[in-house]
Amino acid sequence: MDDTHPRRVAHSPRGSKDIHRSRAKVIVQQRAANDGRSGCVVWLTGLPASGKSTVSRALQRELFSLGKSACVLDGDNIRRGLNSDLGFSRNDRKENVRRIGEVAKLFADAGIICITALISPYRVDRDRVRRMFSDGKFLEVFVNAPIKVCERRDPKGLYARARAGEIKEFTGVSAPYEPPVMPEIELRTDRLSVTESVEKLIKFLHLRRGKSAVGGGRNSR
Repeated sequence: MDDTHPRRVAHSPRGSKDIHRSRAKVIVQQRAANDGRSGCVVWLTGLPASGKSTVSRALQRELFSLGKSACVLDGDNIRRGLNSDLGFSRNDRKENVRRIGEVAKLFADAGIICITALISPYRVDRDRVRRMFSDGKFLEVFVNAPIKVCERRDPKGLYARARAGEIKEFTGVSAPYEPPVMPEIELRTDRLSVTESVEKLIKFLHLRRGKSAVGGGRNSR
């Protein structure tokens, strides 16, 4: 090994003093002014089977039809790849959210509307991600459905397996879920259709009038 190279961050819990943040030549504001793209993160959080993935995919399709660049970071898909080394302990859940937050910020800084769909059960972890963004660029969306509705919908049968003790640390059964206190948007998916949920998000993003994605105040319902 060439000892002249700095150690990788992963080799030390405190990281290396020789690693510095690279500053982009094209800043976010310049990109938005140049091509009209303004990225943000639409962070969908909620119980398993509350409708996060369904809404995220439908929202992406609608954004595409409006000529907007959008991507979806789905929690299940991320755990198959980037976060395949993580389990479901408290610390692993924290790291799962942190990594996804970092990736989402890269997309948002590139002018893309990044939609995340993951349980992210703890408020402190979601708030930590929020602090990575300037005001209005992190939109917390509470995909809210009663647990009985989620269990009835559950396409994978995970709730039944969790209640039978086959799945440990399952959110809503054997692990906690802390709902947002003041989300930008709440979607009652037991009352709203997917189309209605997406329309509510689009209106909040002010895209029907052709504007770029911008955040609004919290607690819009």
